[in-house]
Amino acid sequence: MSQPFPRALLKAARRHRRLLAALSAAAAVYCGLAAVSPPPTPTVAVLAAARDLTGGSPPAARDLRTVRLPPSVVPAGALRPGTDLTRRVLAGPVRSGEPLTDARFLTPASLPAGQFAYPVRVDDADLTALLQVGDQIDLYAATSTPGDSATPLASAVRVIALPAPRASTTATSGALVVIAASRDVIGRIAQATANTRITFAVIPDTS
Repeated sequence: MSQPFPRALLKAARRHRRLLAALSAAAAVYCGLAAVSPPPTPTVAVLAAARDLTGGSPPAARDLRTVRLPPSVVPAGALRPGTDLTRRVLAGPVRSGEPLTDARFLTPASLPAGQFAYPVRVDDADLTALLQVGDQIDLYAATSTPGDSATPLASAVRVIALPAPRASTTATSGALVVIAASRDVIGRIAQATANTRITFAVIPDTS
């Protein structure tokens, strides 16, 4: 004859009392820890560089990643995921993992009315070591034909960024200089770069 259910349950509990005691103790510890544990720290999603970036061009999607930071360490002007950067030019190099802020980019307000940021590849990379952001330069197109004089392309254009060269860049491949110029000047420079070498002269600062 089978035992009544309450008696059978009590008998089973006595038989497994050590296991039940252990489970009860574990549950008590878990509940205690949950009660005293602080809530998860809130974080903010921001854009960061996925690799070392050079200045002078807009970052591509592969150049970016999303990181989550505590609100107390999020830098002012940090850019959030979804920000459109296709028309924003990096003003200088950025290290991998560095959060991106609005100060890292050349904004439309940074350029005079009617001017645009344009990267020019100067033939002699060593010459760009003489430049600083803010310098004014005259640009020339030079050929290798003896007796031909260099053709002036632009006068007193301002240097707004000096991208760091990539590891694969050599002295023979030149270096990029980002200038602010009008559409007409940019058109002349773009045409000249197709079949001539670009060089420059620095305008002395008389201020």
